[in-house]
Amino acid sequence: MRNAAEQLALLTDPTRRQLVDRIGPDGATATTLVEGLPVSRQAVVKHLQAMTTAGLLTKHKTGRDVVYRLAPDALKGITAWFNDLEQQWEDRLVALKRTAESSDDRS
Repeated sequence: MRNAAEQLALLTDPTRRQLVDRIGPDGATATTLVEGLPVSRQAVVKHLQAMTTAGLLTKHKTGRDVVYRLAPDALKGITAWFNDLEQQWEDRLVALKRTAESSDDRS
């Protein structure tokens, strides 16, 4: 799996987020994913390739089609980063609350 920063950077693109949202549990092809999007099939393929390279998607050939699926553990790095960030802020807020309460006690 690639690093979370690279994956997050890729997911800042709204088209890529739409593609991730559209890929169901059985996967999807570029042809099915492009339906209703204001971009070409070639652009969708480039987005899918970038996300595959970053470890967000897997792909396999089924006959003439290439089926893309979300990588099983793809978002674990991003999720872990967010969880760590949340814990850091929670710790800071608890420390701030203690400081505020201890200064109220001295008043």
